[in-house]
Amino acid sequence: MSEPLRVRVHYDFASSLCYVAHRALARLAAPLDALGIELVWTPLELARLVGPHRPGAAIDELRRANAARVAAELGVTLRVPRIWPDVATLGAVALLADERGRGASFRERAWSAVFEEGLVAADAADALRLARDLSLALEPEALAPALQELERRTETAREEQVSGVPTFMFGSWPFGGIQTDETMLRVFERFAAKARATGSPGEA
Repeated sequence: MSEPLRVRVHYDFASSLCYVAHRALARLAAPLDALGIELVWTPLELARLVGPHRPGAAIDELRRANAARVAAELGVTLRVPRIWPDVATLGAVALLADERGRGASFRERAWSAVFEEGLVAADAADALRLARDLSLALEPEALAPALQELERRTETAREEQVSGVPTFMFGSWPFGGIQTDETMLRVFERFAAKARATGSPGEA
């Protein structure tokens, strides 16, 4: 069996559109598996990458309306926060959960907490509590190096010309945003065909 084609997905738990992508891409799980594509979800801090997204700042109504419109077009129920969630610690804990093979479960728990339960600020205790909801016990002292790794990944994303989230890395090509299921599937199909034709293993 050939190696999977790995596509990194840069995301931030504070982003409404990342939540929409999380839900929409779940519907494409079977066709992506058939294409041999594995999504590698990679957290970053959008506030460090793009200035206007300051944790705790009000989200302007135009931006909120746009997120709601995209969600509706893609069939995702979304309650857009009125302030930019301060949830960087969730990204750090996601890295720790990934190391323990529980990344998918934690992403689901964290996005549900922010966009379904209304969590707008998460300190270390909150983030670790969400992990415990999954019976995932993490050492509090592991959080500081995880936050440093989150910062490092954010800077790496900047170097790769990532300017927003979600961003899909098709090789060295960043594809920003989330489109309809049909459009996304066509993009993935073209990537898979080109990668296999050139013998590229995709992203690690």
